[in-house]
Amino acid sequence: MRTVWGKVVAIESSRSGLQRLLVECGGEAVPAICYPSLSGTCASGDTVLLNTTAVDLGLGTGGSHVVIARLSPDGCLEGVSLDAPSGGHVMKLRYTPLQRDVLSVESQESPYHDLLVDADDVSGMPIVCCGLHSQLPLVAAAIKQLRPSARVAYCMTDEAALPMAFSELVPACAAAGLIDVTVSCGQAFGGDLEAVTLHSGLVAARLVGMADVAVVAIGPGVVGTGSVLGHGGIAQGEALNAAAAVGGEPVAVLRVSFADARERHRGISHHTIAALSRIALSPCTVAVPRLTGEQLARIEHDLEAAGVWRLHRRADGGDATRLPDTRGVVCRSMGRTPADDPAFFAAAAAAGTVAGLLLEE
Repeated sequence: MRTVWGKVVAIESSRSGLQRLLVECGGEAVPAICYPSLSGTCASGDTVLLNTTAVDLGLGTGGSHVVIARLSPDGCLEGVSLDAPSGGHVMKLRYTPLQRDVLSVESQESPYHDLLVDADDVSGMPIVCCGLHSQLPLVAAAIKQLRPSARVAYCMTDEAALPMAFSELVPACAAAGLIDVTVSCGQAFGGDLEAVTLHSGLVAARLVGMADVAVVAIGPGVVGTGSVLGHGGIAQGEALNAAAAVGGEPVAVLRVSFADARERHRGISHHTIAALSRIALSPCTVAVPRLTGEQLARIEHDLEAAGVWRLHRRADGGDATRLPDTRGVVCRSMGRTPADDPAFFAAAAAAGTVAGLLLEE
């Protein structure tokens, strides 16, 4: 871990929950992000303490330092720097210097406590479980294309980025009407609803958010080590288990690529294989895009060889050549567009199509 002092020289952009800054640090102007709910709102001229660790390590997601704390231009070191009580007692980012209180939807202070205190079932709601954050807009768009009136909830888990405000996709999808309510689960924070666990978050999406279908995905970024179990794809299998545990209809999104240079992610990614063959212990529906030729043969081989069909059900995800209308939301994954890696995005859309068809039954 590395922390460095800097001075804010410009506010490049601001939106709900996040500021993008230009900070003079080490003799050069560098990008940084500030979460006002954790450190207060920054202004030009503020001295800020930055966590520079991820950038120093050259990690892919973000590319910006993160503000830990701020000091106003007058240099005042007395009084309260941030006073933003949530009205709740549940802590997220627990026992870290930036732990903060949230009004969790289930807690005693919540207006929904009585509704949720004994609730443990979502009555068969389709729950689409993604392996990557970038699959979210295609899943939601496919659902909305089939069922325009359906309410779609996004439940963000805590195995990648923790602040929902870090996501560019979530506000874009909400503004486009692809997502109707957001739930931040576990240590993740910043959703329309805060939930202590993914399980309670799914129930809250149904009963409080009035969702017809939920999409579960990690936030931006994914950890990978090249090992069988040391990666963020495990979260997908755990999400499928949670979906089944609360009486939902779990639908798995395949992570498919024929453009990734890494062999372990070509065809069906080893992340998906681990999630479906080792982690997901309850039967789920696996949406298979209608690819052709060698690509279809490769994914069929990968799924069969991994023993996926010994437990899970196959569902036809429809025409892989026609992606749903994302209503202007730009879709990328690992820097690639649908033109660069069409199979990846077709697989996400296939899961949304399957969920939409389940709603029609």
